[in-house]
Amino acid sequence: MPLDAVVLVAIAGLFAVVTGMNDGGALLATGLKLPTVRPVTGILTLVVLVALVPLVTHQVALTFVTRLATFDGPGGRIATIIAVLSALTVVLVLSAKGRPTSLTLAVVGGLAGAGLGWGLPVSGGSVALVLAFGLAAPVVGGLLAWATTVLLLKLTTARGLWNWHRAGFLLQTVAYAANDGQKMLAVFMIALGFSGAPLPYTSLVAVLFGLGALYGLPKAGRTLSREIIAFRPLHGVSAELSAGAAVLGCSALGMPVSMTQAIAGGLIGAGVNHGGGRVRWYAAVKIVTAWLLTLPASAALAALAAYAGKGVAG
Repeated sequence: MPLDAVVLVAIAGLFAVVTGMNDGGALLATGLKLPTVRPVTGILTLVVLVALVPLVTHQVALTFVTRLATFDGPGGRIATIIAVLSALTVVLVLSAKGRPTSLTLAVVGGLAGAGLGWGLPVSGGSVALVLAFGLAAPVVGGLLAWATTVLLLKLTTARGLWNWHRAGFLLQTVAYAANDGQKMLAVFMIALGFSGAPLPYTSLVAVLFGLGALYGLPKAGRTLSREIIAFRPLHGVSAELSAGAAVLGCSALGMPVSMTQAIAGGLIGAGVNHGGGRVRWYAAVKIVTAWLLTLPASAALAALAAYAGKGVAG
């Protein structure tokens, strides 16, 4: 196996673990105040679905690999290495500054920037379309959560909310595996040169993701469940149902979006339903600012690094 492929496989594995740390806790955070889905059960469910759903559909992974830029030419693996490392750098720097952000946006920016810097074909239209969907997802999630909160208040009791939580968690987990979670598979696709979704690779991605989720649950869960709104179980269930629906809709179009963004938007929408005072707007503004910085910062860093790297390699 070529050296660049070996390095990219190692980075793909690291990326899957970091994704679990970043996303796993966020997916479980909305239900932490309900006894319905225990964290271990939730992580096991995530691992199984991240492994199996791509066997049915992996269109979002193909979007990362083929629609943003072309990575099967000379230097494609090196450009991908630069893209992933740039994305991780931006996310870690922002997180260290107390600004949690979207790893999906970072990867989109990193792939586009690295492609440009290395001189690979990059589709500006596809990048713009993905960005538009990424920005729309939390807004749609928020609007759906506002309406869902109204319906749940009319349709269910506190005990009945447990069943809605089961349904909401399953919906958002399927949606994550069909969309946001496929960025991990995409990196392995570029590293090893395959375009399908073989079970051994999806299983490897899922296991690495699960390890990261176990490690990152406390911090990621605290960010979403405590900092954005004065949290109640009803808000979490509304956010699960609405985020799952919004992200699943994007999956049908092959558009990668961030589940954590959609969940955050859902929590804000559910909180607004009970009065804007429940939303901690300073935290919401801090998170949105990080979202807006993530893609251009990742793209710029990756483009500069790829341009310099190509100069050295040439």
